[in-house]
Amino acid sequence: MTIIDTHAHLYSEEFQVDIDLVMDRAQKAGVSKMYLPAIDSSETESMLALEQRFPGVCIAMMGLHPCYVKENVTAELAHVKSWLVKRDFVAIGEIGLDFYWDKTFTNQQYEAFDIQMQWALELNRPIVIHTRNAMQETINRVKPFAQKGLKGIFHCFSGSAESAKQIIDLGFLLGIGGVITYKNAGLPEVLENVSLEHMVLETDAPYLTPVPFRGKRNESSYLSYIITKLAEVKGISEEEVARITTLNAEMIFQHPIFAAR
Repeated sequence: MTIIDTHAHLYSEEFQVDIDLVMDRAQKAGVSKMYLPAIDSSETESMLALEQRFPGVCIAMMGLHPCYVKENVTAELAHVKSWLVKRDFVAIGEIGLDFYWDKTFTNQQYEAFDIQMQWALELNRPIVIHTRNAMQETINRVKPFAQKGLKGIFHCFSGSAESAKQIIDLGFLLGIGGVITYKNAGLPEVLENVSLEHMVLETDAPYLTPVPFRGKRNESSYLSYIITKLAEVKGISEEEVARITTLNAEMIFQHPIFAAR
């Protein structure tokens, strides 16, 4: 069974001590690729170093996370742009809107999101979206770009059936992670009526660890628990879940430079 983790922060400090073991467990679990979303300039070096250490397995994106849109947003966006000019990246992400912790930089978040979506259009790359306490605002912001052909993933989807429908209507995919295993999360009920053709798998490691490891550090090998739950929800085999979501991930991230990976 071959699976893909479309969203994992494996370069973060939580993995510094045992990254080789983490990677070994992931590959033994059938995880063939792990896509690394960018956060801000402070994480770029470690992210790219991990990609270089595990070529063709760890694959970096580039972007500015909405929680890191602060007073220095101009400099951070310039950093993203400089890297997009230097080399190719498989996606722009993770980008989006987050109004959970702080709304001080709401206008700057909207502006940074728009700028990076425009870059994605120009580069013909998908985007990977982070949205928290801002689902409808995010969908509304994406819509005009989607109408111009922009594609991507709503990372860590945990929204309503109506939100899922709107996202799918935009031509975007739902990133399904550990939340599906949480009691009272409501996500299984939403996904019962959503075709697997619209989903990809993710861990968001080291965060959002699935049951039975909730509260501990997440890692890519735990995708197997997400697959088991999703197979149960959809009433199909785990192999079929793996096959379809892997195909979806390959299609959204497809690009000639990365084809050999």
